[in-house]
Order: sequence, then structure tokens, then C-alpha cells
Amino acid sequence: METSRSDAAAPPGAEQHTRHAVARVLLEDGPVTATDVADRLGVSPAGVRRHLEALLAAAEATSAVAPVRGPRGRGRPARGWMLTAAGRSRFGHAYDDLAVAALRQLRELGGEAAVEEFARRRVAAVTAGIEPAGPRRADRQRVSDHLARALTGAGYAASTRQVGTGVQLCQHHCPVAHVAAEFPQLCEAERTAFADLLGTHVQRLATIANGDPVCTTHVPDGPAPPGPPEAGTAGATRRSTQRATTPYHPVRNALRKELA
Repeated sequence: METSRSDAAAPPGAEQHTRHAVARVLLEDGPVTATDVADRLGVSPAGVRRHLEALLAAAEATSAVAPVRGPRGRGRPARGWMLTAAGRSRFGHAYDDLAVAALRQLRELGGEAAVEEFARRRVAAVTAGIEPAGPRRADRQRVSDHLARALTGAGYAASTRQVGTGVQLCQHHCPVAHVAAEFPQLCEAERTAFADLLGTHVQRLATIANGDPVCTTHVPDGPAPPGPPEAGTAGATRRSTQRATTPYHPVRNALRKELA
């Protein structure tokens, strides 16, 4: 049975199916002309061009004048279409699986300490160049804003907002959420780096890796709570661990009321 080449309106699901099929032809054969895509799929060139324009508008496809072999005929030159990096993301990547496999191997070879060091160096690269905050509230706000910009540049879509008890640093996307679900060292390294740069204890209220819609880190107004005097790096590590596990129920309750 011959495939219909009608341009009649199709249900939204069928439209999306056809668009995905057009994108797959671009993925496999691009750069390719609209006519070639139409012949491959058995639909009209006009219908294919509509989908190509939609992919172009979404920055998922791009086009250029296709090379011509032999004498060029009359009319406008044909354009060759291909997917952009955003368009290729329609078809998924194995990056997460590769990263998880690599970290598992790193853990086998170097233990948990090797994974922790990797996580620390990774967040250090993202936050490089940010000067630590001074003792004032305005300093912490400034550094929080710098952190949000640095995280956004790394793909986390971060922002800050004032709340009654301080500042919340929100990461609306996590490009390593799948990996962090198995290796929470990535989240802990971020929290520790935030605390060091802000000069105060911070608390993670939510993480995408744990199934929350956003990663939320609370930065309180007041100074870090005093602890027993401890000297040396080991003492600093113990204080950092203590800060990470100290409950801060008024903040959590305020957040729950806000989101309710």
C-alpha cells in the first residue's frame, strides 16, 4: 500500500511522530535536502519543510546551500539540512552511563577517597575565581550571586532569592543528577564548597538527585554556630561534617509552608 502524501491536518501525536522521523533522517543522512527527506519518509515536500522550519525555530536544525554536482539548474538552490547539538539530544546520550561506569572503576581502584577527591576537583573547577565572602550579609549575597552565575554557566540554571532567614541558592537543573543519585559525593562536594566560599554553614533542603524538583541550598543570615575549639585540618573536617548534619527545622518548615 502506498503511503499517503496528504498535507491534511494530523493529530498532535502524529505531528510529533513525523517531526521525530524527519529529525532522524537528518541525524542519519544529513546534510540532506527537504525533497530527499520527503522521498525517504513518503510524505510531501511541503509537509517536510514545515517540520524543518519548526526544528530550525527550536535551534534543533540548521541548513546551508547544498553542493551541486554538474551544471546548476534554474530556481533557488537546494539547501542541505542537518541537526544541531540540541537536535541530536532528542535521541539521547550514553554520557550518564559512561560517567557512572567510570566512577565505579575509580572507586574500585582508589576507594571512596578517590571519588571524593574527583568530586572536590570538579566543583573547584566550576567555582574557580570566586573570592570567599567577608563577614557581612552583603558579602554572602554577593558570593551567592557569583555562585549562581558560575553554576548557570556549567548547566545548572541557578538563581538566588531572599527568604526570611537568609538566601536560598536554587539549581533548577542538574546535568549530573543520574550520576549523583549513585555518587552523593558530588552533592556533598558542592555543599562543602558553598560553605567554604560563603564563610558560614549551609544546608541542603532538597536535591534533584533525590527526586526533588530543584536543588535548594539555604544560606542563613547569621554567622556559623560556634563549636568546640579544634585545631588542624581534622578539626575543620569534623566541623564541616557536623554542619552538614545539624538540623535546621525552622528553615525547612518555612520552605514547606511556602511551597504548600
